Amino acid sequence: MNLCRVSDITAPGLAMFASLTDTQLRNRLHPDEALIIVESPKVILTALSRGLVPVALLCEERHITGDAAPIIARCPADMPIYTGERGILQTLTGYKLTRGVLCAMRRPAEPSASHICPTDRGRIAVIDGVVDTTNIGAIFRSAAALGIDAVLLTRTSCDPFNRRAIRVSMGSVFLLPWAWIDGDPNQALHALGYTTVSMALRHDSVPLDSQELKQQPRLAIILGTEGDGLSQSVITASDFVTKIPMSHGVDSLNVAAASAIAFYELTRP
Repeated sequence: MNLCRVSDITAPGLAMFASLTDTQLRNRLHPDEALIIVESPKVILTALSRGLVPVALLCEERHITGDAAPIIARCPADMPIYTGERGILQTLTGYKLTRGVLCAMRRPAEPSASHICPTDRGRIAVIDGVVDTTNIGAIFRSAAALGIDAVLLTRTSCDPFNRRAIRVSMGSVFLLPWAWIDGDPNQALHALGYTTVSMALRHDSVPLDSQELKQQPRLAIILGTEGDGLSQSVITASDFVTKIPMSHGVDSLNVAAASAIAFYELTRP
């Protein structure tokens, strides 16, 4: 075990945990060196089970034989395990939310949309311009739980490997294949053979439980930004538009809540 005790968060090797931003960790110039930070034992174990490669671990010393033990058992023997007193580690941003264990891992290679989308029957989620990390994490968690096959994101959306998005998803970002798409999402999805349905407040929308939607062999559910929703051009180019029926004069839901309802209904027979 390569144990490295630290006395302050400026110690060599801790920059990945203490000071590097998500953009710096992503390292676009050298993608083979890009990292992500995974927080809490359960999420770290999920990432390991999906083949992610650990680079370094940070935890309180008491966790080495506790919550971190099954993680350490699955990591290379020479991998650095940084440890220190709780008072020191608590000065790290978000440390109190991690149950005392953080792991730096190699960022996985990003597949293409054509590689991950089912070619026979499938249900995929398309995230267009959602920038809130909490919503991204929640959408992925619902998608994984409710039977979505893959997730596509426009470049204007938040990175699913943002550390907060990972934490909120409870590791679901590692369970579902996902990819970036460029340009108009409808154009990309039609090229893949998918029928598209936009979630939007339109009077000409079809009911969410419509058999016409459910009978589509390959369906892509497009979700828009937290505030303005989908652009008019995306809605117009979609094959269908649907909305969630609501009561008491409420006209919209948070995108994460709306996604869960749509996923549940549109993955049912």
